[in-house]
Amino acid sequence: MSEVTTCAKCGRRMERGFLPDRADSGQTHPASWVAGDPVPRRFIGGVKFSSKESLPVTAYRCTKCGFLELYARA
Repeated sequence: MSEVTTCAKCGRRMERGFLPDRADSGQTHPASWVAGDPVPRRFIGGVKFSSKESLPVTAYRCTKCGFLELYARA
């Protein structure tokens, strides 16, 4: 897939970015996509998943209307 450059809603320029995901430890990481439904961890909170099964999420934001497009490329 080629780089997203124009907004699907208004045709203006899109800028690349990411969605920060803050862990309980205070560290910030880029958001990830994981297939399937979230499975809650019973005693310690959060959800179960394997980091081997996740893909980083890239976000594109329209500089005019603010529309967001999210991609999780392998």
